Order: sequence, then C-alpha cells, then structure tokens
Amino acid sequence: MNEVKTPKKPLLYYYVIVLLVLLLFNFLAMPWIAQNQIVDVDYNTFIEMTENGEISRAELQDATNRILFTDTNEKIVYKTAMVDDPDLISRLNDNGVSFRGEEIEQSSGFLSALLSWVLPMVIFIGIGQYMSRRFMQRAGGPNSMMFGKNSAKVYVKSSDGIKFSDVAGEDEAKDNLREIVDYLHDPQKYREIGASMPKGILLVGPPGTGKTMLAKAVAGEANVPFFSMSGSEFVEMFVGMGAAKVRDLFKQAKEKAPCIVFIDEIDAIGKKRDGQLGGNDEREQTLNQLLTEMDGFEDNTGVIILAATNRPESLDPALTRPGRFDRRVPVELPDLKGREEILRVHAKKIKVADDVDFNRIARMASGASGAELANIVNEAALRAVRGGRRFATQADLEESIEVVIAGYQKKNAILTDAEKRIVAYHEVGHAIVAARQSGSAPVQKITIVPRTSGALGYTMQVEEGNHYLMSREELENKIATYTGGRAAEELVFGSVTTGASNDIEQATKLARAMITRYGMSDDFDMVALETVTNQYLGGDASLACSAKTQADVDAKVVELVKRQHRKALDILEANRAKLDEIASWLYEKETITGDEFMAILNK
Repeated sequence: MNEVKTPKKPLLYYYVIVLLVLLLFNFLAMPWIAQNQIVDVDYNTFIEMTENGEISRAELQDATNRILFTDTNEKIVYKTAMVDDPDLISRLNDNGVSFRGEEIEQSSGFLSALLSWVLPMVIFIGIGQYMSRRFMQRAGGPNSMMFGKNSAKVYVKSSDGIKFSDVAGEDEAKDNLREIVDYLHDPQKYREIGASMPKGILLVGPPGTGKTMLAKAVAGEANVPFFSMSGSEFVEMFVGMGAAKVRDLFKQAKEKAPCIVFIDEIDAIGKKRDGQLGGNDEREQTLNQLLTEMDGFEDNTGVIILAATNRPESLDPALTRPGRFDRRVPVELPDLKGREEILRVHAKKIKVADDVDFNRIARMASGASGAELANIVNEAALRAVRGGRRFATQADLEESIEVVIAGYQKKNAILTDAEKRIVAYHEVGHAIVAARQSGSAPVQKITIVPRTSGALGYTMQVEEGNHYLMSREELENKIATYTGGRAAEELVFGSVTTGASNDIEQATKLARAMITRYGMSDDFDMVALETVTNQYLGGDASLACSAKTQADVDAKVVELVKRQHRKALDILEANRAKLDEIASWLYEKETITGDEFMAILNK
C-alpha cells in the first residue's frame, strides 16, 4: 500500500530543456558538422582539378585567405589556401568555373537542408516523445495526461491483507462497519426484506486514530476492489477538471461493483458553500458533481462510499444529509482497554520481553492515538537496539512514552547547581500538591533530566483507569497542582523563574474552560460563553459574549487561579520538611519513581 512517488516537474521544465538542447545543437554542433564536411587539399590539387574540369563552383575568400570549391556533382566541398597567382581568374574562366555564386559553406544543398531543418525537427520530436513518456510514468500511467481522468489508486482484494483483527481499540466503529461487509458478501438477504445499505459512510475522528486503516480493513474483510483517493486530488488548476475526475471515478466504480470507494480528507472538496463571489469555483463544481453522482446510482448496486475527515463541522449540509452520507461512524481516541489492545497488536511486529505489562504502559499513555502508540512501540524497539538488547523491555516501552511526550534526553544540556536545585524543588512542589489532594492522579515518576522539547523536568501522573467525567473540585485540584511548582519556588527561594510558563498556560486554559464552557461559575450559571471549533484538531475556542462579559470572565479566571495558587502554598508550607527532603533526594538521583516518592512522603 505504501507508495513512494517522485515529485512531478512542470511541463515548462521540459520545454526549457528541449529549447536549450536545440540552441546548443545550432551553436555548437552545426558549425562542427559543417566544418567536418569540408575536404582540405593543397593548391596544386586545386589547379589540377581546375584544368581537368572537375570543379563546378569556387569562392574566393580574401578575408580568410582561402578558396572553397565543389566538384562537378556539388556533393563534396574542398578548401585550399589562397596564394599569389595572377593567372587564377583567367584559368577559372577558361575552364568554365563559376566563382560568383552563393557561399558554398551555406549552400542550400541536400546535406545542408538535412542538417539545418530536418535533423533539429527530428531531435525536437524525439525529446518531446521521451519527456511525454517520462511525465506519464511519473504521473501514474497513460491516463494521467488526459485531463479529467481520476488518479485513484486501486487495491484489488486488499493487497496488504488488512483485516479487522489488525485494527484494535475501535470496537464500536468495527461493529458499525461489519454490516457493510456482510452486505457485500450476501446482498440478497437485504434485498428480500427491502433493506438498503447506506450510500455513504463518514468516518470522523482525530488524526491518527485509524480512519484510513478501517476503510482498508472493510475492503479486506469483504474481499472486493478498493478505490482510494484523497480529496485534494480532485482539485485541478482548470475549472471543471475536478468534476470530470469525479465522473470518471464513479464510472469505474460501477463497472467493478461490488466495490468500495474511499475518499480521504473529504473536507478538501466538501466544505460548506457560502454563496459569496470570488470563491473557489473549481472546488464548488467538484462538490456539486459529487452530490449528483451520489444521487445517480441506485441502492443495492454494490458501490459503497467511505469518506474520512477530522473536520466534520466544515462539511456542506447537502453532503451529510440522509441519502448521501447516511451514517457517521466516530473513530475516537482509544480508552484504556483499547490502548492495551493496540499496543499488543503493534508489539507482535517486534520482539518484546515476556514480563512486559501492557496495561501499565497503556495507563501511562493516556490520551494517545493509535498512530502515537505505534510510534511508542517502534521507539522502544529502536532503544533496545541502541542498548544492545535483542528484545524490548518494560523500561524501553516506558522510556519511549517519555520520548514521544517530552522528547529525547538532552545529553549536552548541563544545568548549574542553582538551576538544578530550583528545578528539583519545582517538580517536587507539583508532586506534593497532587499527592496531598483527594481525587488527583497518582504520581508515576519525577525527573529533572532536560528533554529536547525544552522541558527541564516534569512530573508524570497516571490515572488508575478510565476517567470520563471530572467534578468541579477535581478541576480546581488540577489547577492547584499546576501552580505547585511556582509555589515551591516562592516558598523556598523567595523569587520566581521562567520555568512555570507552561504551567501558567495550562492552569489559565483550564480555569477559563470551567467558567465559559463547563458552567462552573456562580455568576454566569449555565450560560455558554465560548464555542469550540475543530474539536478534533486542537479544539480552538472563541468567546461569544460582549466586551463587558469578557472583562468579567477575565476577572473570574484570575480570581480562580489565585485562589488555587494560595491553596498550593498552604499545602507546601504544611509539608515543608518533606519538600526539602524529597527535593534533596531528587537533586542527587535526578529521577525517582512514584513509589519512592510516596514512601518518603508517608514515612
């Protein structure tokens, strides 16, 4: 399935190459060819040929001090040096030699015409044919030079052998799609009762959750041809070409039915039509053609349209209505059980130790997508190779999680003793505030080893299980934990550093969400003051309230964060002896586990 394509060069590139070749031929090759067609003889031979009547024409060139002449058939051009010969003119006249004609070197004979016109045209046509074949090969075959032809990749009967067993952690999505597989295997039982399959199925979810792999698994389970094309491939330079590609794609699909047509990133052509002038006419025409084609084939024809996007809110309502994309299948981030299953699937591709606890790795990788989990397993295998081991261990997998989250350890980043002590107190401050509050996730690890992401250290907390809802008290405790690092710096050193920049950002973001989105403010009650866009691409939010309300929101956010900051200071003051003891140990060890931390804290 994996294809590596050479980048395509524009046609202008090939035209410039051909033009340069022709120019070089005319300025370099032609003079050399013409020069090599002239036979050099001595002056006596010239006199002898003149007297024998073997010369047809002659040219006397005083500037170059030479004589050019041809034989009677004018097929060969001769040259000789000009000497002081007073009888030359009379001798030429007596023997009937014409010496007032055109320049012999630029004569319009057959050879000259061949070299000047025919040969360059042959070279031009030959190079053009070669470049055309090369362009077609790079673009994907002979049909690629035909505008309006689709460039869909066809994988007949799932060439990679991807099945539902290869896609873990998405049980609900697979259950939704099994019905499609069953229909493609036995459509008759659906026809008997009068049921029809959805024309289109829309897979929505964050990046890396396996939407494309699920589509390929459907084709693999159904054992039918699988057409795959990205939405951006429909967009052409010329208006109408994208629509022609859509027509051609559906024509091929109907010919190969039953089959599956998969359009990845369909939001590239399926965005809402706003009706404003100056829009992308090509994209809109392509969308209109897609809507028409989806209405154009009857139910139970055996053509199933699958599409994937991580921006479902941007799709045109006409595309997502019943009768077109009838069914929406969410492909969300996997839960704890799903993460463990995904890790086990990818771990089959590498050698792992027998004592690896995949459940623990899954808990540490909370919020990771399927692609990130695959990357974690691969990083563990690479780390094992670097360590000279023949299989990946538990430590390799745990370290690979930190690599994916925070980057590699920076070996050349050497902190001063003062900075190292500040970072140690900062991280222990986070850990103690988290441990002394109810409902906080247990501390898994504390480290002050700098990472390539820019972090000088971090405190890892791992939830015991799935956590879908968070109460107001839990969110406030989380904000207090964010402020624990800065509070430790203030308490111990009486000053602050720039190390809390990310903590400040996270605490502010969470406090604002509590007030504007979660309705956890007594003043605003259950009023939504913020709307979320692109929920699968970072969840950007925008305020939907007046300027005065925004100012009130800002004041509430500051008040909430300050209150939790004060709580963190109180917790650390009450545990000052433990703060000093654990920070000193972390300063020496650089990395301590959650069990070691809790043992000292509860001692």
